[in-house]
Amino acid sequence: MRIKCWGSRGSICVSGQQYTKYGGDTTCFEIQANSGEVVIIDAGTGIRRLGKSMVQKKIKRCYLLLTHTHWDHIIGMPFFHPLLDADTTVHIQDRTFAGLTTKQVIDRVMCMPFFPVGLKAYNADIRFDSSLNNRFSIGSLDIETILTSHSQDSIGYRFTENGKTFVFLTDNELGYTHSQGRSVKEYIAFSKDADLLFHDTEYTDDEYLNRSGWGHSCLSDVLDLSVKASVGQLGLIHINQDRTDDQVDAMVDQCRRFFNNNHLSTSCYAVAADFEIFL
Repeated sequence: MRIKCWGSRGSICVSGQQYTKYGGDTTCFEIQANSGEVVIIDAGTGIRRLGKSMVQKKIKRCYLLLTHTHWDHIIGMPFFHPLLDADTTVHIQDRTFAGLTTKQVIDRVMCMPFFPVGLKAYNADIRFDSSLNNRFSIGSLDIETILTSHSQDSIGYRFTENGKTFVFLTDNELGYTHSQGRSVKEYIAFSKDADLLFHDTEYTDDEYLNRSGWGHSCLSDVLDLSVKASVGQLGLIHINQDRTDDQVDAMVDQCRRFFNNNHLSTSCYAVAADFEIFL
C-alpha cells in the first residue's frame, strides 16, 4: 500500500514561515491499495489538495473513511474537487456520530448560514455505504476498527495488505479513558506488530499536565504504546496548531533518543504534509 499525508495538523489549520516544514493543513491521509483503490482518511483541509491531485490523475472512484466529525476532520469536504465531477463516484462511510448519520452531519455543515452550497448540489455520484464499518475490505486492503478514547463514536483503523500493517490512531487519549474509550492494553493489542503506526501526539508531557481529559495523547504515553506493541515505525500526527517546525523537531529528537537509549530499532518521525511511504 502507498500512504500519503495531505495534512496532519490538529484542531485548526495554520500558516506562516514557522510551519512550512510540517505544513498547516488539518487531517487528511490517502491510502492507495495495491489493487488500485484510493482510500481517504478524514476530510480536513488537506483534502482540497488531495482532490486536485485526483482530478489531475483522472481518478474517478474513491472511499472516504472518517475517524470522527470534529471540524478539523471534515471542514475540507466542500472543497474536495472530485465532488464536482459527474463521472466520479465517492463512497462515504455511513455510520452515526452522536446519533447523527454521516449524511446528516455533512448536511448540517454544508448549509446556510455556514456554507452557501449543499451536498446535493455537487455532481458526483455520492454513496453513503454502511458496509464500511467494523471489519471490512476495500480491494486488497483488509480493515479493522477500534473505538478511540475521544468523543462519542470516534474510531481508529488498522489496514493490512500482503502481510504489511498500518495503524492509524488520531484523537486518542492514552492517559485518560473517555466514556467509550478502550484500555491501553486494547490499543496495544490493536497496534501489535504494526509495520507503521501513526498516533496522535498532540502534547509534550509538560503540556499534558494541564490538559488531561482533552482527548489527545502526550509523547511519553505514545512511546510506551509503540514499545509494548513492537511497532516498526512511529509517525507523530495531529500536530498541535501552535507547534513550530523547530518544536516538532525537538519532539522527534526526544523520541529518537528514547529509542536509542533503550536499544530499539524503531524509527520515528513527525508526519509532514506530502510525506509518502510504501509498505
